[in-house]
This record gives sequence, structure tokens and C-alpha cells, in this order.
Amino acid sequence: MKLYHKKNELSLFIEEAKAENKLVGFVPTMGALHDGHLSLVNKALIQNDVVVISIFVNPTQFDKQEDLKKYPRTLEADVSLLKSLKAENIAVYAPNAEDVYGDKIMSMSFNFDGLEDEMEGAFRKGHFDGVGTIVKRLFEIIKPDNAYFGEKDFQQLQIIKKLVEKHKMPVNIVACKIHRTKDGLAMSSRNTRLTKQQRKVAPFIFRILKSAKIKFGTKSAKYVTEWVEAQFRKQPLLDLEYFTIAEASSLKPVKRKSNKKSYRAFIAVYAGDIRLIDNIALN
Repeated sequence: MKLYHKKNELSLFIEEAKAENKLVGFVPTMGALHDGHLSLVNKALIQNDVVVISIFVNPTQFDKQEDLKKYPRTLEADVSLLKSLKAENIAVYAPNAEDVYGDKIMSMSFNFDGLEDEMEGAFRKGHFDGVGTIVKRLFEIIKPDNAYFGEKDFQQLQIIKKLVEKHKMPVNIVACKIHRTKDGLAMSSRNTRLTKQQRKVAPFIFRILKSAKIKFGTKSAKYVTEWVEAQFRKQPLLDLEYFTIAEASSLKPVKRKSNKKSYRAFIAVYAGDIRLIDNIALN
């Protein structure tokens, strides 16, 4: 396994792989790696000759500077975890912000055809400009054939697909299923910040999503939404920010169900100051 801090050094490694007609897979992360990340890496290892994992806490996608400061940075542990895979064809790119952005650390402005205005975009202004900026920049540096993203951030996944489409970038986006702990909590780097009491109650989120899926089979989106909101009012340790049932492709909230469309339920919840998101396919 190779570790690079400079894009120029990484580029040489990628150029050599491309010269040998090797497929390059890419898994972008912000570090604090866990089994969910490893599931993406393992899928990439199966489908590619070389896999690049970026470990970079991107400053432009945080709407709250406090959240940026608190985000866990565990590079040594992350590298050790990746080494445990015993794969020689892995390269880690762990740059500083200047190596990625140069002397101007700022977001570009994007139009994702309205995908950026729903859910996360409504509550985190400018967030998806930051996401689009870093993903576009990393694609330009790494030039992957395939890039792997988890469905836990389903809205982000749809936006990255739109980014590739609009900018005609030659990369295939591979969606990967949500990786969960045994009690159902979606794996996230933020989970490490939960107190014991918060961690114990956090699986409530997925239990509610599963119940909402069942109810959506016979009830309206409005009924299900009101039911979910009522359940969270009974749970003092979790504060519901939003619950939305939306069309999977457009991310627009559903007004009237159609058998011809696919729907997902999206949720954002605070446990103290720790924000947890999840989603589930409804049909």
C-alpha cells in the first residue's frame, strides 16, 4: 500500500497504472474509516486493478465551522485499517487543503437541476457546492474509471451523478448499499462521538424507517410523515430535524403516490449536537 500527501506524486502513480491499461477505482472519504468504508474499498478492489482512497476533511462542505473542527481526524488509524486488507494495489491520498485547492480554499457554484435544494440542501446552505467542488477536483486529480459512493448519503449520490452528467466527466459512479451495525444504525464516522446513552437509542432511527416503509404500503405520505414526527416526540434523546418521503430520481417530496415511481424516505436526527442521517427505499 502506498501513501501520498502530494497530488503530483499520486499523479505519477496513476499515470503508470493507466499506461498499463489498468482500471482505476476511487473511494473518496473524509477519514475516521469504519467497516462501511471498507465495504466500498472491497467492492472497488474486486472491480478494478488499482484503488485510490482519499482521506481529506473537506472544509468547503461544512456549513458550521464548529462541526469542521470536531470532525474526527485519525489518519494513522485509517492507514492501519487499510493495511489490514493486505492489498498491494491500494494507494491513499491524504493531502492538506492547499494541495487540493491551491491558495484559494473556496467553493464553486453549481446547478444540479434542483437536487441541491431539497432536504440536506434546505438545512445546510452551500453544502452541495462544497461537495461538488471537492468531488470534481478529486476526479480531475485521480482520473478514476469507477468511483464508489454509499447510499447512506443518497442525495449526495444523486448530485454526484448529475455532476458527472453535466460536466461530461468520464467516470462511472457505483452506488453501494448502506452498511449497518447489527442493531441497524447506519455506519458513520460521526457515530464515534455518540455517548453510550445516545448510541444505545440511535438504532431507533432505522426501526422507525422500517415501520414507515410498511405503513407507506397502505397509507399516504402525509399520514406516514405525521406518524414519524409523533414517534420522535416520544423520544427525548433524539431531535428530529426532518423526515421526507421523496421521489428517488428527482428528490421532490411526494404529493400523490404512483405505482410507476420509486420512493425513498429520508431522515435527519440530532443526538445532542451530533447529526445523523439515514434513508430507506420504500418500494
